Order: sequence, then C-alpha cells, then structure tokens
Amino acid sequence: MPIKSSQTLVQEALKEIKTINTDEAYELSQNDKCNLIDIRDVRELENEGRVENSHHIPRGMLEFWLDPESAYFKKGKLDPNKEMVLFCAGGLRSALATKSLKEMGFEKVSHIEGGFSALRQSKFKISQ
Repeated sequence: MPIKSSQTLVQEALKEIKTINTDEAYELSQNDKCNLIDIRDVRELENEGRVENSHHIPRGMLEFWLDPESAYFKKGKLDPNKEMVLFCAGGLRSALATKSLKEMGFEKVSHIEGGFSALRQSKFKISQ
C-alpha cells in the first residue's frame, strides 16, 4: 500500500475538524473563551513575531504538554474548559494537530484558517 502524502493527511483532517477564520478567533480571544495556541517552531516566533495573548506549544510537544498522564504535562498552562484554538504558519500543521487533539478526546478544539499569515492581516496584535 502506498504511503499517504502530507497533502492527503491535511485534506482528510480538514473534513473532520472545525476551522475558524481570524475574526471568529479574535472574538473568542477578546471574550476570554479560548486558549490561543501557536504551534510554530520557536525560530518562527523569533523571526516572524508572536500573536498577543497566545500560548506557545511547539508542534512536537503538543500532545505531551496537554496529556495529564505525561511527564511533560504543563499543569495550569491552559484552561481546559476553554476552546483550544491552534494555529501554525499557514494552517497545515495546525489542521493535523487539531485532528490529533480531537483523537485525544478534546471536544472544543479548532484551528485558524490561513494560520499566522492570516493573523498578520487581522485585528490581532503581533509583537517581536
């Protein structure tokens, strides 16, 4: 059986997950109804800047930092009662990460269409 391409994985994930736009994300953030999670690599944050009020969790650590049974669990970092809203640079990694969190059992989870590129053009403040 041939391996699935990353593009196929993303397309499959997009059918199963909730995708929101930057305006919806901004409203959730302003109303303190979400954990805004930046899953980009730390070098991307250093080079491109950070989104105000976002939490940085590198993609490679996401499942471990959010799993209470994991030695890497970050207790108190996020509010488990709020929606987990993920973003990456363009929306591909965050689509896969959102699907992974759904599979872990997180019910209120979504990702931002267009990622950081779209956030840069939105109402969100970006800082270096």
